[in-house]
Amino acid sequence: MKLFAKFRKKTLLIAGTTCIALSTLFAFTHKDDFFEISKNLDIFATLYREVNIYYVDEIQPGTLIKTGIEAMLESLDPYTNFISEDEIEDARFMTTGQYGGIGAMVRMRNEQIMIAEPYENSPAQKADLRAGDIIVEVEGKSTKGKNTSDIVKILKGQPQTNVKILIKREGQEQALEKVLTREEIKVNNVPYYGMLDKHTGYIRLSGFTDDAGREVKDALIKLKENPDLKGLVLDLRGNPGGLLREAINIVNVFVDKGIEIVSTKGKLKEWDKVYRTLNTPVDQQIPIVVLVNRSSASASEIVSGSLQDLDRAVVIGQRSFGKGLVQTSRPLSYNTQLKITTSKYYIPSGRCIQAKDYSHRNEDGSVGTVPDSLIRAYKTKNGRLVYDGGGINPDVSLKPLEFQPITKSLVENNILFDFATQYRNKHETISSAKDFSVDDKLFSEFTTFAANRDYKYETESEQILHKLKEAAVKENYFDSFEPEYNHLRDKMMHDKHHDIQKAQKEISRILGAEITSRYHFQRGRIEQSFSSDPEILKAIEVIGNPAFYQDVLSGKYVEEVKKKGK
Repeated sequence: MKLFAKFRKKTLLIAGTTCIALSTLFAFTHKDDFFEISKNLDIFATLYREVNIYYVDEIQPGTLIKTGIEAMLESLDPYTNFISEDEIEDARFMTTGQYGGIGAMVRMRNEQIMIAEPYENSPAQKADLRAGDIIVEVEGKSTKGKNTSDIVKILKGQPQTNVKILIKREGQEQALEKVLTREEIKVNNVPYYGMLDKHTGYIRLSGFTDDAGREVKDALIKLKENPDLKGLVLDLRGNPGGLLREAINIVNVFVDKGIEIVSTKGKLKEWDKVYRTLNTPVDQQIPIVVLVNRSSASASEIVSGSLQDLDRAVVIGQRSFGKGLVQTSRPLSYNTQLKITTSKYYIPSGRCIQAKDYSHRNEDGSVGTVPDSLIRAYKTKNGRLVYDGGGINPDVSLKPLEFQPITKSLVENNILFDFATQYRNKHETISSAKDFSVDDKLFSEFTTFAANRDYKYETESEQILHKLKEAAVKENYFDSFEPEYNHLRDKMMHDKHHDIQKAQKEISRILGAEITSRYHFQRGRIEQSFSSDPEILKAIEVIGNPAFYQDVLSGKYVEEVKKKGK
């Protein structure tokens, strides 16, 4: 009897939830499928009952149900998610960009909690917390055995409250105690704006939380105070998107009032909507280049795609991510939420940038190769051809930066990060971000530092050779050419010192940004890259050539490329 009493107590909530779900689904379903819904919910409830009673070990009801919910939603699309009560604050931060805390990114490394980067003018920066500092204690309690989320929860809190932490800094024997006063942290959508050269303005947009449109507007107004301003680069690379309304507001900075920017269409026709610009623009004439890459998604694609469709900007870079789905948050019981895909959005030409087939994706989730049969042509305001099928295809395509294996290994194994940490602890100041560079002397110091660190990597040639051996062993051919294989392997064995010298240019670029960020934070990291970023250099070139810029917007450039067979 005790067993069944226990079962009854645990399953009352499930039964009640099932009844509520049935009534809700019945109210909203548009098909005559109530019996199927009722039947399958009953199967779910009875299955849970049997597991709860008879499973050999004690189960955790919340964990089990959450696993079931997440598996169910995973079968729909990548963006429909269940948000538990514990995750509500993180979800709110994704919308507002605000929270109470110390203003620093932290991460786990070697089972220790480390400061990855403090924000400029934050409590962390004011207390002289530095990237690379290890958090040993928080409020007198050891961080050993804790994960990042555990520590972040403690570091966050109401503004004007204090939190005491103990840190261990490289090069110092004694731990340092820091008392920080939490503040309201606002992560800016525009971490940087300024001039790339005498005539070219630059705005870096990293998010679409509340006030993103105002931040872009204010940045452009400030840039326009420079009488020499002749063009603008809007950098959306790596921007994962955010609020739809902020994407509309940003496009509105550059196009007239009353223009349709995006429409949404879903199963519930009463939710379909057309979004138009509502405000007077700041500038409708200034030439614009928008930079995108495979990580530019969602709202970034609304902005870049709309400006492309309206022939208001030239898009440069790589095809964007390909997320044309709109999510709506629906409140659930017990302070949980469902973020559910409710519609697709369509930009001014009428195209939807959502990939039609989820199977055609790269490893990072972005759009892969899409068959021609799944692609349709549309026209921009000037009559240029643009295409759907997933993502925004740039007007001027550039190959993404590909780093050599040794460079990737130096990043992944924190060799560059650790050298920058050591450099900051030895040097109080450096020159401005634009003026700082990694010269031969500094690079030589880095190579000496790296030579004493353990890190591994394989060149592409070595990877191919390894696969050849695997295939030959599998097919019983390896014994016949093993001596030749070993000879070739020995000749191809990479030399770390030689490879570092060969990759000096790209390593120096990353190292320069890493060191600069220790003094000038995210603003400095961005600014330091200007002189060596090929996509920014191409944008400056395009803006500096008005005839070419107009050829792109008229479609003449595409025709010339076709004639040349490129």
